[in-house]
Amino acid sequence: MLKYTDQLRRKIELHETPKRIISLVPSQTELLYDLGLNDEVVGITNFCIHPEEWYRTKTRIGGTKKIDFEKIKALNPDLIIGNKEENDQFQIEELMKDYNVWISDITTLKDALNMILSLGMVLGKHNEATNIKLQIESDFKHLNLPKTSSAFELSEIERHQQTVAYFIWNDPYMVVGNNTFINEMLKVCGLQNVFISDRYPEVNATQIISADPEVIFLSSEPFPFKEKHVLEFRKMCPKAKVLVVDGEMFSWYGSRLLKATTYFKQLIESLSS
Repeated sequence: MLKYTDQLRRKIELHETPKRIISLVPSQTELLYDLGLNDEVVGITNFCIHPEEWYRTKTRIGGTKKIDFEKIKALNPDLIIGNKEENDQFQIEELMKDYNVWISDITTLKDALNMILSLGMVLGKHNEATNIKLQIESDFKHLNLPKTSSAFELSEIERHQQTVAYFIWNDPYMVVGNNTFINEMLKVCGLQNVFISDRYPEVNATQIISADPEVIFLSSEPFPFKEKHVLEFRKMCPKAKVLVVDGEMFSWYGSRLLKATTYFKQLIESLSS
């Protein structure tokens, strides 16, 4: 019997290394691909768009929060991989009655690295997961951050850091707050979030103007902000630099992090120009 603990500190017992896996989390689906689990992954969600070949060929079992239980039953998985934030609690608890379910819970870079290593152990890909983890760790350590910042020690905010508002939805306006992985990535970029409420608060135009961010990021997901929205925010905050940013780089906490630091470097350079 193989015994593991997920990031909710739940105990999971498996008779053998999983051979039929369903992923309910897009960023973790991409990680499974990069771990070399092509034959083992039998089901993904409608939002698991990377890699494209899996999106085209794997069975899709609904959305991250609207799971098709009959499709899951037909796939007969021996492990389902989910996430505390991205999946619906009631649906996950229903799945736990019939299947082995491993849940991640990620708000920091350390959480993400631990998830990669833990899944590597569960899935028989320890060496591959370790290599990915070490490369991500090295990339973030060598990201050109302000001298008193660190991707692993983010408690102090420098006075000269640019302030930022990161928008994830347009109508109503919703922004990223504290205790989120995106907020951690903003800190990695040397930026200070002007909205310190927990999680994903809804804000109005008055609050946005009052917060007076120096930088406004419009995320490409979950709301697909486009360049046409930039003008709207520039009118609201004429002094702010307004950019549409790649939401996957800020919110995907799997192997997408291998690409994130290159993107962040370019983004930081664009803000200083």
